[in-house]
Amino acid sequence: MTIFKFSALKMLLNKISFVISFVLLSQLQACAPLLIGGAALAGKVAIDRRTAGIQIEDEAIQLRTESGLRAQLPHNAHVRVSSYNRMVLLTGEVSSESDRVLAEQFVKSQDNVKTVVNDLAIAPESSLTQRAQDTLMTGQVRALLIQAKDIHSSAIHIVTERGIVYLMGRVTNAESVRVTELIGSGNVSGIQKIVKVFETITEEDLKRLVAPAFRK
Repeated sequence: MTIFKFSALKMLLNKISFVISFVLLSQLQACAPLLIGGAALAGKVAIDRRTAGIQIEDEAIQLRTESGLRAQLPHNAHVRVSSYNRMVLLTGEVSSESDRVLAEQFVKSQDNVKTVVNDLAIAPESSLTQRAQDTLMTGQVRALLIQAKDIHSSAIHIVTERGIVYLMGRVTNAESVRVTELIGSGNVSGIQKIVKVFETITEEDLKRLVAPAFRK
């Protein structure tokens, strides 16, 4: 039985490796025209709708919050912190409601955190197999978005936990609807539900964010 589980996990990891390779290659091909000469910085603006400063802040929020939560919560807690434009999403599993509340309060106390979306489940820690499946699912969803020509795929941050796909990013209402419909109708097995954690922007906001990519 142990050998069977190991073989299944190995096959799953091979699938994950293939999907990740496909996603990375697709993104590099899509970004290639933007990396010529002085267009590199403008291309970065178009790819990520956060400023460079906010991107650094988000990384700092994630690192220090995950480190702090490891010290605050029991060892059997599995908490993933995702920050996008200073909106923090908490996913994973904790053993009690008090731990769930403690995690949220701790994150809210951190510098530069704007809002917290707490979707921690009170459940046993997820298995390595489940996490590998989640990673595969994230790659498959990313591939769907890359293949769609009418979506700025790199503007969408994807987090998957226990088959639940969370979508983060700064998008318009039309983009939000389109992305959700695309994922829902795509050939990605195992999705339990799709949770949108988007920051909604207007069409005018989008034009201002994308416009720098086309300036010389």
